[in-house]
Amino acid sequence: MTGTQTLVAAATPGRPPRRPNRLLRAGLVAGPLFTVTFLVEPVLHAGYDPLRHPVSSLALGPGGWVQTVNFVVAGLLCLVFAVGLRRALRPGPGAVAAPLLLAVWAVGLLGAGAFATDPVSGYPAGTPPVPDPPTWPGRLHDLAFSLPGFVAFAAAMLVLAYAYARRRSPLRAAYSALSAVAFVTLFVLATAGFGQNPHLVGVAGLLQRLTVGVGWLWLTLVAVGAIRRPAASP
Repeated sequence: MTGTQTLVAAATPGRPPRRPNRLLRAGLVAGPLFTVTFLVEPVLHAGYDPLRHPVSSLALGPGGWVQTVNFVVAGLLCLVFAVGLRRALRPGPGAVAAPLLLAVWAVGLLGAGAFATDPVSGYPAGTPPVPDPPTWPGRLHDLAFSLPGFVAFAAAMLVLAYAYARRRSPLRAAYSALSAVAFVTLFVLATAGFGQNPHLVGVAGLLQRLTVGVGWLWLTLVAVGAIRRPAASP
C-alpha cells in the first residue's frame, strides 16, 4: 500500500514554478530616475533655487517640459509597480489597500505633469511670493493631484507597516512606520515654507526634496524586498 502511494505521488506533477513578477522592477527605476532628473534640472533654469523653490516649479518656463515628462514617466512606473505589488502581496494583509494607495500617488504624479503649478516664492523671476489669485491649472495641480497623492503615499507606508507586522517582518514594519512619520513631518514643514512662513520659506525647497527623498527611498526598498523575499504569510 505504501509503495502504491509512493508511485502515485511520484507520478503526480508538482505545481508549476511561480512566474517572476517583473512588474516590481518598475519600483526600482521610478524613484532614482525621478530624483536624478530633478537634481540635474536646476542648471536649465536661471533664477531657480533648489533650497527655496519646489520641484514642481521646474515645469515652468523654458525647459519645463523635462519636469513634465519626469512626472508622467514616474507616474506610469508607479502604476506598473502598484500592479506588481498587488500580485506580490496577495493573499494577505495590505494586498489591496497598499497597491491602491500607491496607484493614487501615481495618478497624482500624472496629474502634476498634466497641470502646471503656479509660480511661488518668486520663481520665475518677477512673479509674486504666492499666486494672486491662483489659476485653475495651479489649483488642480495642488489640490486635486499633489495633495491627495502625498496623503496616499504616507497612508501606503502606514498600511504596509501594519501588513509587514502581520506578516512577521518587524524590521520592514518599523522602517515603513518611521518613513511615514518622517514623510508627513517634512511635508508639513515644506508646505508651511511654500506658504511663506518666514522661518521656513528659505528652505522649503530643501524640505520638499527631503520629503520626496524619504518617500522614493521607501518605495525603492519595498520593491527590493518584494523581489528578493516576498512578504511572509500571516
